Amino acid sequence: MYTIFRPDLDAFARTTIAEQRRLHSGGWEPGELKALQLQRVADTMRYVRDLSPFYQKLFAAVDVPASGPITPEQLARTPFTTKDDLRSGLFDVVSLPIDKAWIFYETTGTTGRATPCPRSDHDSIVNNTALTLAYREIFEQHGDEHVVAVMGPTELHSTGDTFGDVLHNLGHTVVKMWPHSPLVGFPRALALLEQLDVTALICTPGMAISLAKAAGAAGIDIASHLGIRLILSVGELTSPAMLENLGGLWGARVYNCMYASQEASIMAACQASGELRTVPVNNYYEVIDPATAQPVEPVDGVREGELVITHLYQGAKPLVRYRTGDMVRLSAEPGSVVEVMRPIGRVRDALHLGGVLVTAYDLEQTIFTHLSGVLDYFISIDEVDGRDNVTITVEPIDEMAGLRIDRELVGRAVGEAFGVGCTVVVATVGTITSTGAMVSWKAARIHDRRVTDSAEREAALAIAAGRDAR
Repeated sequence: MYTIFRPDLDAFARTTIAEQRRLHSGGWEPGELKALQLQRVADTMRYVRDLSPFYQKLFAAVDVPASGPITPEQLARTPFTTKDDLRSGLFDVVSLPIDKAWIFYETTGTTGRATPCPRSDHDSIVNNTALTLAYREIFEQHGDEHVVAVMGPTELHSTGDTFGDVLHNLGHTVVKMWPHSPLVGFPRALALLEQLDVTALICTPGMAISLAKAAGAAGIDIASHLGIRLILSVGELTSPAMLENLGGLWGARVYNCMYASQEASIMAACQASGELRTVPVNNYYEVIDPATAQPVEPVDGVREGELVITHLYQGAKPLVRYRTGDMVRLSAEPGSVVEVMRPIGRVRDALHLGGVLVTAYDLEQTIFTHLSGVLDYFISIDEVDGRDNVTITVEPIDEMAGLRIDRELVGRAVGEAFGVGCTVVVATVGTITSTGAMVSWKAARIHDRRVTDSAEREAALAIAAGRDAR
């Protein structure tokens, strides 16, 4: 309601919601939207060139139009912004003084320098409006009123504030908690879920798994004892088959509710269908080959490659042609300006198996197509007699679930899909798998013994050790 006290923000919020409602109703024509995007890309470029020391240098030799829109050809000649640029530029990338932002966040900094991520009122209005409109129908599918437990990774992360605002907009109750905090802990978190009749969780897949493990250790059947109806999964790559498995554990519908990052905000939001869809009035999307940085042409309406985004709103830290480092599949929909987005893993998370580059998404989807009742999993990779060999450790929710796992079927499916030897082991999985949102899917889920341990794996092991010590 802060916009009530700021007439300029009130007007901006009303314009924003009108544009995004029109997007949801299919009211934008492709040519009209494209013109709007190219105008706002130019607006953002002029804004950052004038206000950000980093972009003043980066755009020194760039032909930024003095007014009006940019052309696609001019944009293609504009340099990319990279994660290394954010780490080296730090506050020089920011376009507003911190005292002009309403709140300050930063990236976790577990595998590199933490980077500042301030938010202005405009940032929050634009992104939270997109989520509010997307999530209304999701929650309505599971009842009229909800008590939602929101679990963010750190106090300097935006999860709690963003979802608190969105859920407030939708009229639901919010309970902010972080079970890894020594002042909360898993026993207290589980007690609150029961005492408050919590109906929904917003957390990482790793957190949903950790809660299920803690409930099992306490003798709590989460599917029958707790009243969780839906889980909005955030922060980690999760395949549809893995989401279905999690839903079976909790007796709930699980949604991969957004594609976002701390530095780039919301790039896709989940719809009632369960699909992630782009928000083209907020972002301009490009897809490039990560090796050549050249644009990817669609194949059967699908563009697959590294996602590049430019913000179409001018907030505290807008980014131009930002290489996200994430691989996606963007699928066009006939007659729609919105695309379906499927994140398939970070560029650095891709694996070479059987001589072929394999995405995190495809590997996990293949494994869980033939699994259910699984609490957790971990993958080790070795080379045996010149052939890649994969060992998948799966932790079932209980003994009966373990007996139902067809290890030969899973091993055969993975082996045939990726040209490797594959063994499936039923055993307990350690806490390193809970670090995915803090480090990466690969560091949390894979130990590739064919190569020297990376800095990311070392960081994941350190976080896991700290959690084990509590």
